[in-house]
Amino acid sequence: MHIPVLLNEVIEYLDPKPNENFVDCTIGQGGHTKLILDKISPNGKVLGIDLDKKQIDNCKHLKDNFKERLILVSGNYANIENILQEANFSSVDGILADVGFSSFQLEEGNKGFSFLKNENLDMRYNTEIQNELTAKVIVNEWTEENLKRILEEYGEEKFAKQIAKKIIEERSLRLRSGREKIETTFDLVEIIKKAIPLKFQHDRIHYATRTFQALRIVVNGELENLRKLLSQAVSVLNKDGRLVIISFHSLEDRIVKSYFNEEFKNNNIKILTKKPITAQDQEIMDNPRARSAKLRAIIKI
Repeated sequence: MHIPVLLNEVIEYLDPKPNENFVDCTIGQGGHTKLILDKISPNGKVLGIDLDKKQIDNCKHLKDNFKERLILVSGNYANIENILQEANFSSVDGILADVGFSSFQLEEGNKGFSFLKNENLDMRYNTEIQNELTAKVIVNEWTEENLKRILEEYGEEKFAKQIAKKIIEERSLRLRSGREKIETTFDLVEIIKKAIPLKFQHDRIHYATRTFQALRIVVNGELENLRKLLSQAVSVLNKDGRLVIISFHSLEDRIVKSYFNEEFKNNNIKILTKKPITAQDQEIMDNPRARSAKLRAIIKI
């Protein structure tokens, strides 16, 4: 079961009140949304969005309790303005975006997100969308220079050059010997292991983490989608509406911080979190995923 991160802090900074309306841009399995719906009864509504259609299916049980007060949409939060318009959801008092991928996607998605399970190298959140770009395409077809670039830029991987070179070498070796392409997560993990010096293979962070992060970000356009969401979010909020963003790595957090600072300079918002809010020790013990979560919040003026 996916445990929603920073649940109490989300409620504190969104400050949902009876009969207000909210958007959960990454509804996942509905942990945040359920508590918001409780707070905004009797007539407040939540529009829940998720790019992963399976996550929307996971939330349908909430409809039994909240009926028409919960609207579910399978879509990309980068298109929030269009989604709101199509759903006729015209009044928005708060927006939440937990932009990390969930434990469900990691453990049950069977999409190649985890380097601990041998799965097909896909990494698309929504495999029903006709998008040819997968992690398999990247590792088997992109140039060494482009591989190095994305590992540095999106994975902040200090061994990007070595990993990119080793991927190219493995591709050539497989081609010459008539073997199949780099097909699975374990194929890729083994290549990364060969590229990483032995003394760095037992760090606290698994040696494949940054490479898998980079591939996932590129395949799903995660940073660009976040920028698109932010560019629309303030404009769709009611006056005094609140925006809460939870990010899980420095690349996302820098984008959110920069956007909030720019909107503050333009006198469009008040920043509610001078520094990012992080999980308390007890939450980290209960849910280790919360360790890297950072929450930032603003209010529209």
